[in-house]
Amino acid sequence: MIKIRLMSMNDFDGLHQVWISTGQETNGAVCIDDNKEGIEKYLKRNPTTSFVAVDDGKIVGCIMAGHDGRRGFFHHVSVAKEYQRKGIGKQLVAHAMDALRKEGIRKVALVAFTDNDLGNRFWEEQGFTVRKDLYYRNKYTDIDN
Repeated sequence: MIKIRLMSMNDFDGLHQVWISTGQETNGAVCIDDNKEGIEKYLKRNPTTSFVAVDDGKIVGCIMAGHDGRRGFFHHVSVAKEYQRKGIGKQLVAHAMDALRKEGIRKVALVAFTDNDLGNRFWEEQGFTVRKDLYYRNKYTDIDN
């Protein structure tokens, strides 16, 4: 039976395995801030809004959810391939949305790769809409200098 619970740093290795199993590591979704230090910072900043799905002690799905005080954001929502299409992603989203709602967050955003057909169908089924009036932009900072 799948159990959904809060994510902790003890889950890092399991998270990494799920990301590998879904190809997130090879498509650029997992980046330099997704090491143990980066995830620890994220969870310290957002201690009640990220969740894992666990089956008999094994992490089979995850959702990293956080906010800036006014808008929520989902990162690395993934379910291991052999567990997909069983409602686990939907449960993870529901837990994260509820946790964000309890913190006063009413709007949540996410980024999905345009060629991720399965993921984009999932987000549409969850009621997330595509914004065609925005550009998503990124820039890395050099914190070493």
